[in-house]
Amino acid sequence: MVKSKQHVSSVRKLRVEKWRGGTALEDARIVELYWERDEAAIAESSAKYGGYCYQIAFRILALREDAEECVGDTWLRAWEAMPPSRPGRLDTFLGKITRNLSLDRWRALRAQKRWQGQAELALTELGDCLPASGGVEQEVEAAALAESLNRFLESLPQEKRVLFVRRYWYLCSVEELAAWSGRRRGLRAV
Repeated sequence: MVKSKQHVSSVRKLRVEKWRGGTALEDARIVELYWERDEAAIAESSAKYGGYCYQIAFRILALREDAEECVGDTWLRAWEAMPPSRPGRLDTFLGKITRNLSLDRWRALRAQKRWQGQAELALTELGDCLPASGGVEQEVEAAALAESLNRFLESLPQEKRVLFVRRYWYLCSVEELAAWSGRRRGLRAV
C-alpha cells in the first residue's frame, strides 16, 4: 500500500511527540496502522498496552518468562486478527487476547504440574457456571451466561462489581482484594 507524504509525516510527528514525552497514539490510529499492515502498530501497542497485558498474563501464570511470551504472542494474534477485525476498544481487545493465550498456557503448564497462578482457584470457584464445550450449544450457553453475568453485575453496587471483575477477570488474589477494599481477608466481599 502506498502511503501519502502527509500520512507518513503525521505518523512521524506523533512518534516524535511520544518519544519526547508526549502522549501515545490514539487507539483508532493504532488500529488503522494494523489495517495498513504497518509494523509500527505492534510497537505502539506494546508501548501503550504492554504493561496492562503483562499484568493480565502474570496474574494467571505467575511466571515472568511465560507472561512475557504471552504478551509477545498477543501482538502476533492482534496482527493476524486485524484485518478483518476492527475493535471498538483496543485495550479490551488486546486484554482478551492476552487472557486467552495465558489461560491456554496455564492449562498446558497445569498438565505439566508447573503452574502457580491464581487461575486454578478462580476457575474452580466459577466451575459450575462455565459451559461445557460443544460447538453451537457452547455458543448458545456462553451467550446466555454472558447475559446472566451482565444482569448480575448490573445489580451489584459499584464496589462489589469492581471486586468481582478484579477477582474473575484479572484473577487478583483474595488478599489483594482485601487490601484494595480495606476489608479483612475472611470477609466475603462478593
